[in-house]
Amino acid sequence: MSGFDRLAKPYRLMEYVSFGKALEHCRFHFLPQLRNTQRALLLGDGDGRFTAALLQEAKTADALAIDASEAMLNALRKRCAAVGAELRLQTLRTPLNHGLPEAVAARHFDLIATHFFLDCLNDAEVEEIAHGATRCTTPDARWVISEFRVPNHGVMQLPSRLIVRLLYLAFRVLTGLRAQQLPAYGAILQRNGWRMQQQHAKLGGLLASELWQRADNTDAAEGIKSNQQ
Repeated sequence: MSGFDRLAKPYRLMEYVSFGKALEHCRFHFLPQLRNTQRALLLGDGDGRFTAALLQEAKTADALAIDASEAMLNALRKRCAAVGAELRLQTLRTPLNHGLPEAVAARHFDLIATHFFLDCLNDAEVEEIAHGATRCTTPDARWVISEFRVPNHGVMQLPSRLIVRLLYLAFRVLTGLRAQQLPAYGAILQRNGWRMQQQHAKLGGLLASELWQRADNTDAAEGIKSNQQ
């Protein structure tokens, strides 16, 4: 049983008590730009609030949601059923610490979503995810990310560091989470062929929403722009 199974029911309340709707706003920030999504891969989406919202926004999209927690997947399926999107959803229960499952490799997704999930992994595990993601996505694929972070400067630097440390301690006690520090996922994604297109910060930089795109597509777009000048 996943350590997150016991958190499936109280997760939303715990989140609201701790941060209000700030995390939810991060998840949904780029939704209007994702309405043309056709095939989405959702990793560790927890209770499925983003998955359900995406399938409402992108009316023709299909989604595959992967999580190690069956209880979280049950919550996710119920949310999608509540908005009439259950027929466009597939779920797969498997841990992601060793990268994406082989069953995903032959698929071609145009969107990957990881909301407050990469922080559950270490650098090597994120590297495996990023490497696999590049193989199973279309050349114009996008990757939307929401994460905690510690700002490099400003009044929120020390509070953010303390908050992140306390969160890791709490999740280690509640779920047995092994990761104890934020991974350097930005450098890892760039190394695996992704480029960040947009970023939006909240709570003084403690939270960030990011929109990434396959670098081969962004490089091509920059080349066309350069040729037109």
